[in-house]
Amino acid sequence: MSSPTGLWYEPPPPPSRPPEAPADEPRASVAITIDGKPVETRSGTTILEACRASGIDVPTLCYLETLEPANACRLCVVELEGARTLVPSCSRKVEPGMKVGTDSARVQLSRRLVLELLGSSVDLSLAETLKPAIARYGAKPERFGVAPRETTVKVDNDLYVRDYSKCVLCYRCVQACGEDAQNTFAIGVAGRGHGATISTEHDVPLPESACVYCGNCIAVCPTGALMPRSEHELRKTGAWNESAQTTTKTVCPYCGVGCPLELHVQDERIVKVTSPLDSSITHGNLCIKGRFGFEFVQLTKKPAKDAPRA
Repeated sequence: MSSPTGLWYEPPPPPSRPPEAPADEPRASVAITIDGKPVETRSGTTILEACRASGIDVPTLCYLETLEPANACRLCVVELEGARTLVPSCSRKVEPGMKVGTDSARVQLSRRLVLELLGSSVDLSLAETLKPAIARYGAKPERFGVAPRETTVKVDNDLYVRDYSKCVLCYRCVQACGEDAQNTFAIGVAGRGHGATISTEHDVPLPESACVYCGNCIAVCPTGALMPRSEHELRKTGAWNESAQTTTKTVCPYCGVGCPLELHVQDERIVKVTSPLDSSITHGNLCIKGRFGFEFVQLTKKPAKDAPRA
């Protein structure tokens, strides 16, 4: 066969079967001790992963399976024999012979103080994942006598709102907007100390920023600081009722990727759209169409029961 350059070449034979993904390289087994019990895990595993695999509950806030550990909240700290300070279990990798304590008096005190300090400056009323930990450690945010900061709810677009009075600076939204998912880098941390907050560049409104309205920041927010506008409006009027909602699993119809969706329905209307974190396609992430492009469903009128069929 002659090529466009006039040289003779033989085309490669077609593959007999599709190429297979390379198998995971085997990792060495590591023996550690957690709360006095021997545990076998694999090299490269974090202490948190080893604890969860062993059925040991370690509370987390900034950690999420689909994001790189931010080491921001210090709620998941554990006591490591020989270490001077408590270590974050979400990022510390296991080492042979480690002796880990997940519920010592020192660990309990640290976690209780973290929760009390957060609650003294932030509205945790919608932080459902933290409520079990607050009860477990007997945290009393009011004992510091500091009122949670009050900020104006930012409503500058039709898709979602920002209420930074509920923000705990877990950095999840920054990671989801950055290298871990979207690579848009529309938001970051501005200010220092108690004045630090999540912000767009130069604090411009979202429509003037680099935001593409994927809503992945909303999906990872654990405290309700970021919320779909549909949910915000219902909560504002007292009509939001999760107990009355149903969830329907479907596939996004907008393109051929096949992103799985979970439609949250209340009073026969879609009020929110999410995607499961354990999906190998989305890992919880969606685009603007998948997360917010459901309003056309609400606009469709149902035919009358006695209307003639076409």
